Amino acid sequence: EIKLIESGGGSVQPGGSLRLSCTASGDGFGASDMGWYRQGPGKQCELVSTWRRDGTTTYADSVKGRFTINRCGSDNTVCLQMKDLRPEDTANYYCASCPWRCRSDFCPVGNAYLEWGRGRQGTVSS
Repeated sequence: EIKLIESGGGSVQPGGSLRLSCTASGDGFGASDMGWYRQGPGKQCELVSTWRRDGTTTYADSVKGRFTINRCGSDNTVCLQMKDLRPEDTANYYCASCPWRCRSDFCPVGNAYLEWGRGRQGTVSS
């Protein structure tokens, strides 16, 4: 029994930075991996990054070198630090708890049987 609470995001000019935070309440992370998905205007849901309990992380090619996922704040909180932001990064960002692995070919957002945050807006524009 977990609930994912998101915070952060906002609006920034190109080249700026934003931060997202996701806190898992209840039973916490458990054995699940944590991931960030996003969906921009007219785009499909995309797996941005994952944080795994085994200490490894993953990043989409589009954000490598610019985004960093790590545990932050409390023991049950994961953050996504986004730097050198581009207009194409504009999207709604969603935190998700993945029971095995966060998959790039399956978006859990809106799934009735999975845990996901309700989304935070990240806007990059001049």
